[in-house]
Amino acid sequence: MISSASTPSQPRFRISRHRHTAWWGSGVAAILSVVGLVLCWLNPSIQAPLKPGLDFTGGTQIQLERVCDQQACSGISAPEIQAALAQLSLPAQDGQPAPNLANAVVQVLDQGHSLVMRLQDLGPIQTAALVQQMPKIVGPLDPNGISVDTIGPTLGQQLLQGSVLSLLVSFAAIAVYITFRYNGVFAFLALFTLGHDVLLTCGAFAWLGLLAGVEVDSLFAVSLITVAGYSVTDTVVVFDRIREQRTTLADLPLVEQVDVAVDATLTRSLYTSLTTILPLLGLIFFGGASLFWFAVALTIGIAVGSWSSIGVAPTLLPVLSRPRN
Repeated sequence: MISSASTPSQPRFRISRHRHTAWWGSGVAAILSVVGLVLCWLNPSIQAPLKPGLDFTGGTQIQLERVCDQQACSGISAPEIQAALAQLSLPAQDGQPAPNLANAVVQVLDQGHSLVMRLQDLGPIQTAALVQQMPKIVGPLDPNGISVDTIGPTLGQQLLQGSVLSLLVSFAAIAVYITFRYNGVFAFLALFTLGHDVLLTCGAFAWLGLLAGVEVDSLFAVSLITVAGYSVTDTVVVFDRIREQRTTLADLPLVEQVDVAVDATLTRSLYTSLTTILPLLGLIFFGGASLFWFAVALTIGIAVGSWSSIGVAPTLLPVLSRPRN
């Protein structure tokens, strides 16, 4: 005989009992995210909600590969390289004064094997002069591992506008889809959790920009669109099950129906999130510098999206829905 605890009306996990914890957790995280975005905007060196990268501001990025003995490179830190760059002088070019390297952003990657420097726009002569002087600071360099990328300020502005436009169009399309698929309360909660997930992802990178100098680029915009799509998909699965339960369990209160629906989809949601995050962890640890922060953004967004689909949207539904007579 099947026990009553295993019937659909008696879920093993009742999310409604933990709704206040879920609301407080999301509320605190949202407040911290907003504070981080505001602090970034007020920071004189950033003056934007997120610290813009080379894609959006324009400039020159130089990546260098060091020649190391056997396993490890000699220890060298980003602040030491930045201090050394501030002492360098580059030749003037095209009638412009010599660039100031004191504001260069330096990252030490792959346990010291690789260096990435982001600087203001440099001319070819200035770039060559800088690369020639770098062995004095960091030691021997692999001539085949030198990469120079330059983005002009006009192109950077176009990339920024294109990224913002793509985000707005994607969110608008998702809003239209959700509005036509569900009634007003369901649609509002789906869009609310979408905004919740994007806000928390942006907030995490706002704090990373303030504390660790992490910049956002065009790949970050792609990650936000992906997070928005994942968030809506996960929420839709839970909401579809809730709609089914409102028909089959119409004699139960809406809170009970939500508990049954969340319990039925909990394993699926967790497994889907886990199998999505595992490849992203591979990118984080083995994907190299170019995809590192992209994978981090997706990992944060997917984790937050799973949380909001399980703990936020369903628990708010009984509060916002009118009781049926």
